[in-house]
Amino acid sequence: MAQRAARIVTTEDVLHGEPRIEGRRVGVRQIRVLVEGSGLSAAEVADRFDLRVADVYAALTYYHEHPEEMAAIESERERRIETSAADTPSLADLEDENGEDV
Repeated sequence: MAQRAARIVTTEDVLHGEPRIEGRRVGVRQIRVLVEGSGLSAAEVADRFDLRVADVYAALTYYHEHPEEMAAIESERERRIETSAADTPSLADLEDENGEDV
């Protein structure tokens, strides 16, 4: 039986529109971080997410063939993280005027 190559897709309502492996919630950026940032092998990442090794390499290829898109995605991700952190109250914000936890 012939195996189909991994198809990288983008859907606005899945993973904030980041490119991912079709039919999965495994993003191209996530695979790149695990293989190139954490030092896991393509086979280890494939096992972790029940993918084919070819899927992992397809994601890595996509990442490196679309550097501007991936840089924009990373910038947007960092902006969302910063916005979320700014919207999250600190421990001091959770104390009432008597110094007791709310």
